[in-house]
Amino acid sequence: MQHAVVTREEWLEARRTLLAREKEMTKLRDKLNAERLALPWVKVEKDYVFDTAQGKKTLAELFDGRSQLIVYHFMLGPGWEAGCVGCSFLTDHLDGALPHLQNHDVTLTAVSRAPLAEIEAYKKRMGWRFNWVSSHNNDFNYDYHVSFTPEELAKGKVFYNFTEIDAENAFEELPGMSAFYRDEAGNVFHTYSTYARGAEELIGTFMILDRAPKGRNETTTMHWVRRHDEYENAPKPHACCA
Repeated sequence: MQHAVVTREEWLEARRTLLAREKEMTKLRDKLNAERLALPWVKVEKDYVFDTAQGKKTLAELFDGRSQLIVYHFMLGPGWEAGCVGCSFLTDHLDGALPHLQNHDVTLTAVSRAPLAEIEAYKKRMGWRFNWVSSHNNDFNYDYHVSFTPEELAKGKVFYNFTEIDAENAFEELPGMSAFYRDEAGNVFHTYSTYARGAEELIGTFMILDRAPKGRNETTTMHWVRRHDEYENAPKPHACCA
């Protein structure tokens, strides 16, 4: 993109015009957030039991004593050598938020269909601290429409992001985020889910790049993103025998 080079006064005029649009977007986001909070809830009737590093836990127990639970549906299927690059990019941004969320009555956890041992191995490789549990032995991923059986994919259509999409645009695992509330009686309610680019605002790197001179500088969405240990200049692990 070619940019005009102007005087400071001309730049200020253009910037003030954009600022007005930015303020419109901020007010619209506030309105949208209020509408999101006003959504009706659905009581979770099914008993889900997850494999965790602390043993078997129900969905209610994943709240860890808090009233709110955010689940990131991480694309890591059974037998995968590594987690999804895009999911890995997003979850790189989660650890720093943990103390703030936990002290605001929110527990955050990732859920994947891979067995716990495979999750733990990839988590160790990436150096992450957030909770990450396995739904390998329950229907959670299928019920929240982020995992699909070969039979579903073979039908040509799957239900994702609240609509039917062509199976050729889907995989056995897809990303998303869901929110749940637990009341004092122990009842759990599904309050919100978002899919595809719906969780993009969690990716702080994107928010910074959107304000950089070249923006995201992409030819296709996220074409440049790698796992953080796969960039050419990524720090190499040290070993005592190196």
